[in-house]
Amino acid sequence: MLNIGHRGAKGHVAENTIDSFLKAFELGADGIELDVHLSADGEAIVIHDETVDRTIKNAAGFVKDFTVAECQKLGIPTLVEVFHMLPENAFLNIEIKDVKATEIVVEEIEKFERLGEIDYKNVLVSSFDWEVLKETKRLNQVIRLGVLTEGNLEEAVEFAKKIEAYSVNPWFKLLTPESVSLIREHKFQIHTFTVNSLEDITFVKNLGVDAIISDFPERV
Repeated sequence: MLNIGHRGAKGHVAENTIDSFLKAFELGADGIELDVHLSADGEAIVIHDETVDRTIKNAAGFVKDFTVAECQKLGIPTLVEVFHMLPENAFLNIEIKDVKATEIVVEEIEKFERLGEIDYKNVLVSSFDWEVLKETKRLNQVIRLGVLTEGNLEEAVEFAKKIEAYSVNPWFKLLTPESVSLIREHKFQIHTFTVNSLEDITFVKNLGVDAIISDFPERV
């Protein structure tokens, strides 16, 4: 079972920062989950919201209006920077928040795979916007896909079948022995989020999930 740090070690360090990713590995994570938007100059940058207002002090506005240089001054890393800091064989779950970022994310994964710095089997592209997953599949048949869902699990499984996904990534509160059986019936991995309390972590472990995404990797 994989222990994946949610936006790094979000429970300890500012989310989606290099420090947060390093902290997750320090706390025993096998990998990290992060979020990607597109910068004003067309690069993949790592931030969750479509604005910088919540996560960046003394800054406001839409992420798409900031250049990479401006993002870096604010402490928002690029996806390329994250690839460079990943420990060997670390798992990386890239959640694409904006369909327009899909092409550049695929290009960067392909480039770093060619360089031998990452392996396709250690990368998962996930999204709540299933158009992102369709587009990723169109651009690259090999990259593993994770279907994120907070709602209809049956619908997520049906879509996962259509695009030949690797995993279904449900909110942990959707998980029951029956829903796990449904996902397993179609041979998908189960990567569940965001599981933080010890009680909930024990619950999903007992269901036999394949990965737990948590703000507190040390608890997993």
